[in-house]
Amino acid sequence: MLVWLLGMAMPSWAELPDSDIKRLQQDLTPLGAERAGNGSTIPAWTGGLPQDQGPWETGFHPDPYAGEKPLLRIDAGNLGAYQDQLTEGQRQLLQRYPDMYLNVYPSHRSASYPDSVYDAIQSNAATAQLLPYGSGVTGAVMSSPFPIPANGLEVLWNHTLRFRGQTVSYEAVSSLITTNGQRMDTLREYNYYFKYSEADIKSSELENKIFLLTRKTLAPAHQAGSLTLVHETLDQMRARRKSWVYTPGARRLRRTPDLAYDTPDPNSQSLRTIDQVDMFNGAPDYYDWDLQGKQEIYIPYNAYRVHQGDLALDDILAKHHLNPALLRYELHRVWVIEANLRVGFSHRYSKRRYYLDEDSWSIVYAEEYDQHGALIQMTEGHLINYYDMPLMMTTLEVTYDFPSGRYYTEGLDNERPRSFRFFDTGLNESDFSTNAIRRQARR
Repeated sequence: MLVWLLGMAMPSWAELPDSDIKRLQQDLTPLGAERAGNGSTIPAWTGGLPQDQGPWETGFHPDPYAGEKPLLRIDAGNLGAYQDQLTEGQRQLLQRYPDMYLNVYPSHRSASYPDSVYDAIQSNAATAQLLPYGSGVTGAVMSSPFPIPANGLEVLWNHTLRFRGQTVSYEAVSSLITTNGQRMDTLREYNYYFKYSEADIKSSELENKIFLLTRKTLAPAHQAGSLTLVHETLDQMRARRKSWVYTPGARRLRRTPDLAYDTPDPNSQSLRTIDQVDMFNGAPDYYDWDLQGKQEIYIPYNAYRVHQGDLALDDILAKHHLNPALLRYELHRVWVIEANLRVGFSHRYSKRRYYLDEDSWSIVYAEEYDQHGALIQMTEGHLINYYDMPLMMTTLEVTYDFPSGRYYTEGLDNERPRSFRFFDTGLNESDFSTNAIRRQARR
């Protein structure tokens, strides 16, 4: 049941009045969430987890809530009692697999960010504007542009431009689990440079870039050495994202013009589309975006138990779904937006629904519907606070494909020497040029 509705489908370009901006230091958090709790199961936000950089060196964060026990367990037998706090995708997953369940723990509003992010969001609130047709954003830097959103597009851009550090480097496995439980694993190295989050950068200096990405395949052996380079643009109507692929067999870097929208994602064996990466990415112009309001639901949160280096992938990946004993769910408020395919446009999904954590603007649930209106996929983003930064980001994402019974998960860094690196990456913007990638491929 939606708590309140704001059904504005069209974008608004009006700047916020000072009285609204002041709320970010009063009844709202610096990111625009409600500071107050719900009086019982959701606590007030009091600043989130403090920054703590160690002494660990692996990047796998100790669980600050390790001693807690589940308050309740939701499964196919009792989900009717909790259906108002579950999404349609959650209900379908529980009904489909009787051995799947949600362990619900006490809720902790652990989201926190550096003061520079809070300052930037306050400035964004006074100057950020949607570009025509919602194709991009102007007048914003560092993090989410619209802490008090007026429509669905503003909520979506808050996710797309949320703060994820300035540079990030890590290795992780992505795995497709087939209908009979067979695994297809791929190990890759990821490097990001977030141009949008550069210190002291001005909106006019962004050069229409959000981030730069390199992704190198390390295993299996027959794919090792292939490289992908992506330049993600801020206004994708003015200039689409640029992407290049290097394959060892061809020994050349070639431009890929179709890495967008519902192009099949080859990393998932085409189980999902390119615009499902990071829950949703890219230009929003194929859909009409409706802000449906806020809701209290059980979401994957503070997922530190599954974010540990000593876990084997066999411990995490069960036959039909992730191992529920390692997962943690909490009751939180989320923003709900719905995307409906515009007349005259073609896409694999006719409707999509997204649920965003109010304390981080991270999409935690994405649900995709086919041309007949049937729910066919659900993606979960299991959030933690990387409190060495600090920031909120998923430690893994999992997409369940209901018609085929397959599922796909990425972000599995558990068997690697270390997790995400934010501070000692040594990455510069120049490392993401085509010439730099050619030099790296030749080594």
